[in-house]
Amino acid sequence: MMCGLPGYFRRIFKTSQGYYCRRSFGVLTGQQYTSSGSQQYDGRLYPSHIPTSSVQKAILAVGSGVAALKNPYRHDMVAVLGETTGHQALIKLRDRMRNDSEGCTILVERPRIRLSTLDLTQMSSLPDGTLGREYLRFLEENRVTPDSRADVKFVDNEELAYVMQRYREVHDLLHTLLGMPTNMLGEVAVKWFEAAQTGLPMCVLGATLGPLRLSVSRLQLLVQSLGPWAVRSGSRARCVLSVFYERRWDQNLDELRHQLNIEPPPVNLFPSSKKTSSNS
Repeated sequence: MMCGLPGYFRRIFKTSQGYYCRRSFGVLTGQQYTSSGSQQYDGRLYPSHIPTSSVQKAILAVGSGVAALKNPYRHDMVAVLGETTGHQALIKLRDRMRNDSEGCTILVERPRIRLSTLDLTQMSSLPDGTLGREYLRFLEENRVTPDSRADVKFVDNEELAYVMQRYREVHDLLHTLLGMPTNMLGEVAVKWFEAAQTGLPMCVLGATLGPLRLSVSRLQLLVQSLGPWAVRSGSRARCVLSVFYERRWDQNLDELRHQLNIEPPPVNLFPSSKKTSSNS
C-alpha cells in the first residue's frame, strides 16, 4: 500500500509516536485504548484508529485523491479519501440510522460482515432469488470477499467510524441489491446510487469522474438509463445502512428492493448465462 507515496504521506500511516495501524476484525468498541505495556492513553478511540491533525487529514485527502484518480482500483486510497473527507456526511448517516428502529439496533449491536460471521453453508442452501443466495453468488462469481474491506483508521469519532465501516462492508450487498457487476460501468452506477444516498464526497467524486473511463456506448447507457435510475433510487430509498441484512438472508431480493423503495435495474449487465434475481 505504501509503494510510490511521498515520504510524509507514508509517515502519517506509520508515525514515530506508535500509532501504527493494527488490523482488527472484532467489533469496534467505545473504549479508549492504551499502548501495550502502559496505562497511558495514546489517543486512539478504537483499535485501528490513527489520530491525525486537520493538516494531516488534508494532506491525506489530497494524496489519496490523486492516487485514486490515477487508479480507481486502489481501494486503499479510496478508503483513506472517504475517511478524511466524509465527516459531515457520516454525521447525517448516523442520525438517519438513529431515527430508524432497525438502524438504531445496528448501531447498538455493531454487526460486522466478515467471512467469520457468515454461515456460507446455510446461505448456499437458500433458494435462488433470496438475498443470501444472490449475495453469495456475487462473491463467488466476482471472486471477492467481505474481508477485503479495510478497517477504518482516520475517523476521529468511534461511532462515526463504525458507520463508515458499515458503509464499506455493505458495498457488495449494494451490488447485489442493484444487480450491478464489478466492471467499470457497474461500479459507476453503484457510485451514482451511493452519492445520492450517502452524500459522501468520495462517492460524489467517483460518480463525477468515473464516467470519464467509460466507452462511448457505455457512457450513453449510463446517461440515458442507468444513471437516472441510480440517482432516483438512491434519493428515494430508505437508508441502506439501516438494514440488518444479516437477519434477512432468506428474504426474496425483489421483495427487499420493494421495501427499500429501490427500483429493479433497467437493464441486465450480467451475461445471459448467469442467473440473477430478476429471472429466478
